[in-house]
Amino acid sequence: MATLNTTTGTLDADACYPALLARDARFDGRWFVGVTSTGVYCRPICRVRTPKRENCRFFGSAAQAEARAFRPCLKCRPELAPKSDETRWSAMDASRTLARQAAAWLDACDDAEASVEQLAAVIGVSSRHLRRIFAAEHGVTPLQYLQTRRLLLAKQLLTDSALPIGDVAHAAGFASLRRFNAAFAEHYRMQPTALRKEGRAQPDEGTTVLRLAFREPYDVGGVLAFLQARAVPGVETVDVANAVVQRTVSVVHAGKVCSGWLRADFGRRPGQVWVEPSPSLWPAVGTLLPLLRRWLDLDADPQGIALALGEGATPGQRLPGCTDRFELAVRAVLGQQVTVAAARTLAARFVERFGAPLADAPPGADRLFPSAARMSAEPSERIAELGIIRRRADSILEIARRWPELRYASGLGSADDAVAELQGIAGIGPWTAHYMLMRGWSWPDTFPPGDVALRKALGHSEETPLSPKAYLAAAERYRPYRSYAVLHLWRT
Repeated sequence: MATLNTTTGTLDADACYPALLARDARFDGRWFVGVTSTGVYCRPICRVRTPKRENCRFFGSAAQAEARAFRPCLKCRPELAPKSDETRWSAMDASRTLARQAAAWLDACDDAEASVEQLAAVIGVSSRHLRRIFAAEHGVTPLQYLQTRRLLLAKQLLTDSALPIGDVAHAAGFASLRRFNAAFAEHYRMQPTALRKEGRAQPDEGTTVLRLAFREPYDVGGVLAFLQARAVPGVETVDVANAVVQRTVSVVHAGKVCSGWLRADFGRRPGQVWVEPSPSLWPAVGTLLPLLRRWLDLDADPQGIALALGEGATPGQRLPGCTDRFELAVRAVLGQQVTVAAARTLAARFVERFGAPLADAPPGADRLFPSAARMSAEPSERIAELGIIRRRADSILEIARRWPELRYASGLGSADDAVAELQGIAGIGPWTAHYMLMRGWSWPDTFPPGDVALRKALGHSEETPLSPKAYLAAAERYRPYRSYAVLHLWRT
């Protein structure tokens, strides 16, 4: 990986320029190149004529490039690039983990008046300390990072959607159209209306979709087969043959609940998934986008994962996440000590009784999974009547009632603390807590204790039994991608 020149704030050109010449897709989203002769920054895969080496400045993020007054390329569209791989969190020190979590919070920030002080309070550190660790990790201030994220989202919406410009400004997180126009003109040296005319997608590509890029290879069939086996009727439908998944979604954006459905299609263009949200979700697209990327694990590093998993690994192995942590938590509890098919049946009953119907939605994705707030007032008898063990019904209700205070719900803090907190809920053991982190937090390096299938895959037999300590020791070879190893071993 290229090293940072602390004097210039740029990456080592000797390491980056050969990859730029080769248009090496492995580095897409890991760094960007600013071209001094044009004032534009591009992805490493950009198909325009390669600039001269002396005109290139390499940056570790789009925010760093924009902080140096480069504007995004209209051809390769930096806003579509996969994000830099964040799956090394588990191997980082506490400060780096906090800086990455602060960036994740900013990615989903829907408060037009967000401040460093507000973020510091959420993270649990002083604003001064936050600025220091954030700049050390990301090379820019938190507000510079947030401004770049909002402008790139607006650029994507101007190009790929038919939203009115005022709605684009609101969806991207700007407090007013005037502020949006001023920021856009200052940073990109053009008006939003001019970009819409110049950069709009071609009619045959569609203009009402979100195009989300990922690094290839991507095991589309494996991801969709995993989701299909667990798809809850009414909430989610999966068509593996046509590489399409549809599901219902509820998100809170700017203090308002936005509910709808979406369709994700992997078959439109290599290296991209095209997502069509329902009209009701477009205003919340700023909150929706990071959820989609985690749900489909679009920012993973396939080469690093393959190296960790070793021989026999499926190329492009991914770790499917979730669009709703409460939904994942409930389904994890329902899946305790039963087959995947049985858990799906219980979840279907749960949704049929407590989920709200969604109007104007496609068949099979026309019912919302019940929220924590909806379930917190229910008696456990109503859940147990569905054939769900009373102890599990009580666990679901305790999760719902404690939801606002749970670390797991916020996605912030230490994974170990979140696991310990979850295990403090009656009926949730180590396996369930680790599974919830693995898919609810998209945590890359956890290994559910005591899993029967994993024990067998790691060499457990009656003749050579594995102790709990030996079981975890055998999984060490897969660090820092043990969560990916779980799916790999389940598969084999």
